Amino acid sequence: MTKELRRLSIIVLFMFLALFASTSVIQVLQANTLADMPQNRRTLFDSYETQRGAIVAGDSEIATSVPSEDLYAWQREYLDSPMWSHITGYLNPVLQSADGIERVMGQELAGTAGSAFFSRLDQIVTGQPPRGSNVMLSLDPAVQQAAYDALAGLTGAVLAIEPDTGRILAMVSTPGYDANSLAQHDSEGTNTAYDGLLADASQPLQNRAIAGDLNPPGSTFKVVVAAAALASGDYDEDSELPNPSSYRLPQSSNTVHNANGGTCGGGDTVSIADALRLSCNVPFAELAVELGDEPIREMAERFGFNHEFSTPLAATPSSYPDVLDSDAQVALTGFGQGQLTATPLQIAMVSAGIANGGTVMNPYMVDEIVGVDLSVQQSFSPSEFGQAVDADLAELLTSMMVANVQDGAASGARIDGVDVAGKTGTAENGGDEPYTLWFTGFAPADDPEIAVAVVVEDGGGQGQSGSGNTIAAPIAKKVMEAVLSR
Repeated sequence: MTKELRRLSIIVLFMFLALFASTSVIQVLQANTLADMPQNRRTLFDSYETQRGAIVAGDSEIATSVPSEDLYAWQREYLDSPMWSHITGYLNPVLQSADGIERVMGQELAGTAGSAFFSRLDQIVTGQPPRGSNVMLSLDPAVQQAAYDALAGLTGAVLAIEPDTGRILAMVSTPGYDANSLAQHDSEGTNTAYDGLLADASQPLQNRAIAGDLNPPGSTFKVVVAAAALASGDYDEDSELPNPSSYRLPQSSNTVHNANGGTCGGGDTVSIADALRLSCNVPFAELAVELGDEPIREMAERFGFNHEFSTPLAATPSSYPDVLDSDAQVALTGFGQGQLTATPLQIAMVSAGIANGGTVMNPYMVDEIVGVDLSVQQSFSPSEFGQAVDADLAELLTSMMVANVQDGAASGARIDGVDVAGKTGTAENGGDEPYTLWFTGFAPADDPEIAVAVVVEDGGGQGQSGSGNTIAAPIAKKVMEAVLSR
């Protein structure tokens, strides 16, 4: 081989390697970015020819693609949509709009994600029509159904989670909506349906389980305050607190009362354990002022307050304010009022962390991405958010929450033959506004399989007459029973 020919061969080889590297970068490393570019019309039109993957919960395909006789080739269909709509969301190729899993896992469903590279290559080589990948959810259809049925006729949400993994078993927000009406290939009909949902006073497009207009957590937050007090080392469950029938907030003319209008049980003092069991506001307001806002905020943040979570649906952070401008505001946080706001996801994470020996897991609701050939292209594993409390304190809090259900303010969550740990909440919203009703807890207390949070807005239709124990706790009971009966 002559010197010139050898040099030419090296140049050709170098050019081939450069071309191979460049195309590999484009096809693999930059695939997601390029697919997301609004200017990439080719990807958009190619997507019309692709049979999008299914969204699967258990054995149910809750979102599928069926042939359509129009430009878009495939129509998305949603099974039992009002129950699943806040999870699946919708896809409308005409308006190029999407929400929910359809949006955040859009590349996986379309088969354009980097994890589907070899699947795409195989389809090209074998001449198969393009197919997207299936998104396998962690949600259990039976638990989802139980939560949806229990919320029938109410405005609210349920979030159920496995304490030791963070896998979400149910996420229901009511009222739901029919995602099929927003996925139709008729832009006029879609816009009319969307405008109607926006105008609906019940705000069906809000996913109240993880977002929307957040509510004060009410007395469910007393668990966090109790944890902060016990973790400080200055208190134990038997520590006595003053027990007046009312408490004038510091530097304020406003007065706090217990729900019963009297003292928290008999006696001039009450223990922290009994104040939690009877869900008394006055002693917890006093305790919060004694502790100060910093220890309470730190404990709240250990459970996830003031942090963002993606399940992969984005959750609005639950808020404990960075600065409380007075002891009066600190006192209000003692029983979950004032400037506090929380999602059911966050309140479920509090219970799940206690149930899991003090370790809080990151919540997630997608188990796997599965190709057409049933190969697992991507899997998601449990991960720790952090240690909220140590195991001994978690055990103590568990026993206090069990007492709350067995012989306290959360009796509506009792399950025969099962020790349930729980805490109710009945949050005020100011003036004559209906209360927001809460329950959170886990079961079985000694070997937890489920942690749950329930919120019911608008007083459950009973204004200021309903309570977390009479309305929210029985809903949680049905959801826990659905898990325990599997």
